[in-house]
Amino acid sequence: MPKEIERKFLIDLNLVVLPANGEVIKQGYIQTISKTVVRVRRYGQKAFLTLKGENSGASRSEFEYEIPVAEAETILIELCQKPFIAKTRYCINVGKHIWEIDVFSGENEGLILAEIELSSETEAFEIPNWASKEVTDDSRYYNSNLVNFPYQSWAKV
Repeated sequence: MPKEIERKFLIDLNLVVLPANGEVIKQGYIQTISKTVVRVRRYGQKAFLTLKGENSGASRSEFEYEIPVAEAETILIELCQKPFIAKTRYCINVGKHIWEIDVFSGENEGLILAEIELSSETEAFEIPNWASKEVTDDSRYYNSNLVNFPYQSWAKV
């Protein structure tokens, strides 16, 4: 069974130099009644349908399938909750790993997260100086939760 093992960190933008070009991502979520996630993502000139299981620490089941871009756009408009998640992703190599830095826009503007995918939960990895706080276990930072509780509304709570 495919597994996603990732760790999430807040970052200090003053300590990182982002690459010149990032990839714009638009993604939406189809509401479920369990702790599973159904996501549609437009990533550059490709689109994906992703099914994710419930988190267990930094791990969860993940199944991802490429779908036609036109179908993804229709699913986003007709079936996904609003607002969409909008972000620009930048990839930075640190040691043996690629860190993905997501700079959110729209309802989540101001939020900047870094993620690293690992092959096991115990895999060692280098934490760059710009990774300020780990938020892997804080469900507020799950993209699927940012749809219902956008980052910009957190200060009002």
